[in-house]
Amino acid sequence: MATLSSTIFIFSLLIFATFTTACGPCEPIKPMPHPTPKAPPVNPYCPRDTLKLGVCGDLLGLVNVAIGSQVTTPCCSLLEGLVDLEVAACLCTAIKANVLGIIKLDIPVALSALVSACAKKVPTGFKCG
Repeated sequence: MATLSSTIFIFSLLIFATFTTACGPCEPIKPMPHPTPKAPPVNPYCPRDTLKLGVCGDLLGLVNVAIGSQVTTPCCSLLEGLVDLEVAACLCTAIKANVLGIIKLDIPVALSALVSACAKKVPTGFKCG
């Protein structure tokens, strides 16, 4: 009987020692720092055919578009499903390639007008140039 008691005691000590030293110093988990916002990529990708975006030139002629109202146009339909950065990249490419058919454009103003006409936003820090 004494050997059974001493065997249980030894195993108890081993288990206790294993679990109390298993996690080392057992410090609390430190929270992860919040990630800083990333700048847009240098060359954002446009997943649409830029030549088809020529229909977006018509939006620049609209002066009666109510602010905040979404316009359903062939241009906005082409850009549907894209995130703001992709929309800005597509329209920037179309403006720079002059597929809109308008010779003199103030690029930042035209880009902002086209993007907002389709209820999107030009991402912070996005440069078309």
